[in-house]
Amino acid sequence: MKLRTDLKLETLIIAASLVAPAVRAEETGTQQPVKVFILAGQSNMEGQGVVEMDHPKYYNGGKGNLVWSMAHSKSADKMKHLKDADGRWVVRDDVRISFKNKRGVRTGPLSIGFTGYGGKSHIGPELQFGHVVGYYLDEQVLLIKTAWGGKSLAKDFRPPSSGGTVGPHYTKMLEEVRAALSALGDQKYSVAGFVWFQGWNDMYGKGVPEEYEVNLIRLAADIRKEFKSPRLPFVIGELGNGGPKARGNMLVIRSAQKTAGSKIDNALFVSTTAFARPKEMSPNVGHGHHWFGNAESYFLVGDALGKGMVKLLEKE
Repeated sequence: MKLRTDLKLETLIIAASLVAPAVRAEETGTQQPVKVFILAGQSNMEGQGVVEMDHPKYYNGGKGNLVWSMAHSKSADKMKHLKDADGRWVVRDDVRISFKNKRGVRTGPLSIGFTGYGGKSHIGPELQFGHVVGYYLDEQVLLIKTAWGGKSLAKDFRPPSSGGTVGPHYTKMLEEVRAALSALGDQKYSVAGFVWFQGWNDMYGKGVPEEYEVNLIRLAADIRKEFKSPRLPFVIGELGNGGPKARGNMLVIRSAQKTAGSKIDNALFVSTTAFARPKEMSPNVGHGHHWFGNAESYFLVGDALGKGMVKLLEKE
């Protein structure tokens, strides 16, 4: 289902979902290579958006969870495609996910629950990102999510070209991606894009925030080298926690992300500060580092990252 680029993406997503919420691979009649997108970062890429937990003490009565947001948030109309006519969570067979968490590798068609928690309790940016690229592309899509909480780019994800010790999670990231690609067997594929959503831990440590820009530029170069794709579309999600009024090292990281996005060829910086929601209207009122667990925030981040990727794909 190829999207017309002269129409608003969210309008087409809603309209298409009402007709065919899940395009099955066998219906496409194509053997085109699978389009692979790597989604990397730390805990906010893992996914902290609460789906339906609503305990009055521990989850603020459900305010800001996904179920609540689909009924009461400003983005409610944009979220209609997440459930079918019978009120069940939509499962897209044309978009699949592979994500290794502490419980092992979880793979399957796009829907809720592909986070570090297991089950179906949370979402991350992958949910709406998958819908956006899935409706844009005719080919089958595979999202390989590789993320860990509390990890920095300066140390844990440190790319080879930054010098010093290569970050252990840079190595693990590549191992997980290659394992997911190997699991495709004889199915042909092309690595179509890379998304980076990280930054919190690089706010801390002497000199660490100041080197973020160069580390991010080198990360892009090394990832492209690894996958032999000099112009691999590279999307950078802003460290938008707390909204536009942040200060100190958070602003340093944000500025570094934006500048790096302008210096990396075929890359795009995606602003996310507008997606922050107040803790009073969110399920995890004490978790500002996790967008207060607000599902609308994670939905909108995924939406913006997906549209950013589509913009780069259009250029190609």
